[in-house]
Amino acid sequence: MFRRTLHGLALGLLAIFMSGCAHTQPAPVSAISPTRLVGVVQVDLTPEYSVRLNGYGGRRLESEGIEQRIRAKALALGSDAQGPFILITVDNCGVPEWIRTELLQRLAAKHITSERFAICSSHTHSAPMLNGVLPTIFGVPIPPEHQLHIDRYTREFTDKLEQLVLAALADRKPASLAWTKGEVKFAKNRRKPTPTGFQNAENPAGPTDHELPLLRVTSPEGILRAVLVNYACHCTTTGFNKLHADWAGCAQFAIEKAHPGVVALTAIGCGADQNPYPRGTYELAEKHGQELATEVARLLKDGKFTELRGPLTGVTKRIELPFDKLPTRAEWEAAAKKPGADGLRAQFALAKLDKGEKIPDRLPYLVQVWSFDRALAMVFLPGEVVVDYGLRIKREFDGTRVWVSAYANDVPCYIPSRRVWDEGGYEAAGAMVYYNRPNRFDGTQETRIFNAVQALMPKAFAAPAK
Repeated sequence: MFRRTLHGLALGLLAIFMSGCAHTQPAPVSAISPTRLVGVVQVDLTPEYSVRLNGYGGRRLESEGIEQRIRAKALALGSDAQGPFILITVDNCGVPEWIRTELLQRLAAKHITSERFAICSSHTHSAPMLNGVLPTIFGVPIPPEHQLHIDRYTREFTDKLEQLVLAALADRKPASLAWTKGEVKFAKNRRKPTPTGFQNAENPAGPTDHELPLLRVTSPEGILRAVLVNYACHCTTTGFNKLHADWAGCAQFAIEKAHPGVVALTAIGCGADQNPYPRGTYELAEKHGQELATEVARLLKDGKFTELRGPLTGVTKRIELPFDKLPTRAEWEAAAKKPGADGLRAQFALAKLDKGEKIPDRLPYLVQVWSFDRALAMVFLPGEVVVDYGLRIKREFDGTRVWVSAYANDVPCYIPSRRVWDEGGYEAAGAMVYYNRPNRFDGTQETRIFNAVQALMPKAFAAPAK
């Protein structure tokens, strides 16, 4: 765990380095010649003070203890001459784009660029609130004494991620990368159709994506150093007021227990309309995490891995997603009298208008694609992206060589597909109020996002001819 000391940053980096890289000798995998430099480290993000947790609007007290420690992990890929790539996974409900931008500014001297920098949030609903994420979720203003702790944690969080990246760069050594896919099945669609609309409840007939892509990092001697996995499911097994990383954190701890010295990273796919079932207890979060860890163990032993020997490239495209018609001032004034998040959002909007500022009529949105030559393409999409996107990307390109992560680089709101937008409900429109967005999207969001993915995806990943 990283801690500041009187000896400054150097000892702090050493602490992270030792936490991520002081390995025991797990059972070796087959020896492979190194293909690139890889650094892997982790840092503890758990505050030792109470702070508001994000994700559930009815939970308005500060945290009441620590049930499971939360962490961030980083992979640094490539040399300085090549231009390093950084992938971070974080146990948090959502890391806002402004923190990513701040980190890129701090790391500019290390030649870290936006195209080569990805932050993946786990979307656990039991981690501290960060400024800029779900600002109206509680439906009432946050008390000043609570905001002080949120501000403090946001500063500490940002500093720790910066130090994490520096430590990952310092940890780079020859390694090999390979990937494969498995499957776990605890995620189920949560949009249940009823005569009065869609409810948040188990819907076995709804679409799901049970693929579990896995990236393996091994030393030149064939010793396992790290694994990165991805699964399309909400981290909402529990909703208590103690810090906990939900099934994603449980999976990390279970993988690391089974493979001493290994750093496990978990990212989330397009799981905005997927919940873990059954749910409601810490024991169930452990059960889901163990299911994932068991599949990881099986893949490491018997999986058919594809070596990633080719060059890694990264590209981004910033687009805009228009909102539907914005409310008039009179409509904001009427809404401001309502209780809850609707009223709070309207109050925020009126405050902006009173200062002469405009209400944004569109959402900036950054699409990112990494590709390892022809072997693997990784797509990173911001926000709470519904499962239709992941399924469509893997259908319209060669799904055997594509990996899709959501909750990446920003978590600005839900990103409904056109199908979900047409159906309506929480993911389509209702949740926008908690993210302080002025309205739902205008219905063109899926087309715009897919046009961007199409523009960025290398031609080598075209879907096979039928």
